[in-house]
Amino acid sequence: MRLLIIGAGFAGMYAALSAARLRDIKGASPDDLELALIAPEPTLVVRPRLYEPKPETLTAPLLDVLEAIDVHYIQGSAETVNTEARTVQITTANGTKKTLSYDRLVVATGSRLFRPNIPGLAEHGFSVDSLDDAITLDKHLHGLADRPAANGRDTVVVAGGGFTGIEAATELPARLRKILGKDSTTRVIIVERNSAIAPDMGEGARSVIEDALRRLGVETRLGAGVASLDKSGVTLSTGEHIETGTVVWAAGIRAAPLTAQIPAERDNFGRLLVDRHLRVPGIAGVFATGDAARAACDDDGNYALMSCQHATRMGAFAGNNAAAELLGIPTRPYHQKAYVTCLDLGEAGALFTRGWERTVEMVGDVAKKTKQEINTVWIYPPKAARAAALASADPERVTDL
Repeated sequence: MRLLIIGAGFAGMYAALSAARLRDIKGASPDDLELALIAPEPTLVVRPRLYEPKPETLTAPLLDVLEAIDVHYIQGSAETVNTEARTVQITTANGTKKTLSYDRLVVATGSRLFRPNIPGLAEHGFSVDSLDDAITLDKHLHGLADRPAANGRDTVVVAGGGFTGIEAATELPARLRKILGKDSTTRVIIVERNSAIAPDMGEGARSVIEDALRRLGVETRLGAGVASLDKSGVTLSTGEHIETGTVVWAAGIRAAPLTAQIPAERDNFGRLLVDRHLRVPGIAGVFATGDAARAACDDDGNYALMSCQHATRMGAFAGNNAAAELLGIPTRPYHQKAYVTCLDLGEAGALFTRGWERTVEMVGDVAKKTKQEINTVWIYPPKAARAAALASADPERVTDL
């Protein structure tokens, strides 16, 4: 029997760990149940940190961990999925095609930045969505020091006032001063279509964010969108033109395109609708998890967000349940009632909230220490020691805050 996992992000990593854990608990061997993970590289990109400087350092190797738990790594990119034939076709690193069969499939393909067809965005926009994007932006920012201090060189516009936009924008003042000099006249401006920054955060948390933006000198343009970009800068839907050489697009994500090949219902973000056990209804043998799935967290109408916090736990349940079906034992319903938000606010500290109502628990330096622990310890892969790695993937305990 073979369980295939597509994706080496947080959900894919924990799906592999959890499936291997259950196989170990039930005394099955790798010959009885083969676990295989497909990804272009055996590396976890620490995507929640890509707004930080030195993004090239923000990866973690996975091969030793996978080998320690007897998960077979298959290098390649999944191109097509045939759910009737139960096959996945991949393109290997050298460009050859290969077809793999499966008994159970876990789709953990993650998400991609949504880039609308705005004039000039593709040519002039930057992002922190992928490792390559973040490295490109970092090189561009360092290259600003070689340009004349004119024509908006010292101005950065961040399009999107959600979590990613706020973290990128609040980190930028310090990054720019380090590159351009402490006496440079830098400007960072967030453009947000909604009438308030962080529209999903609620008044209590929002006031903390707004105070941090004021302290950092980050400007906002609310109720406005980006109409177009060109070499001279960005034009907003209000007609305002902001002279800048740097526009960071952080205005929404969508599920990776491969989910569209699964003949099942999807939501507006392209996520596959799944049942409480993370199965894709009507598609035998297929589970979806992480940013590829729209899953209920509880019985109160809350659904998993496209976040690392939800992806890790969802991945653990998906891997466990896919393996459970092959081992002939009951699956576990996914649930995640605990939800916290820890938002980096650059030199203004951080914000930590708990619950879907976003009750503020910590702010400033205290929250910053928690954010740094999350970013440097909690979200990284476990050590490549079999017992410890398997123990880390108990679905009931993953991200149990």
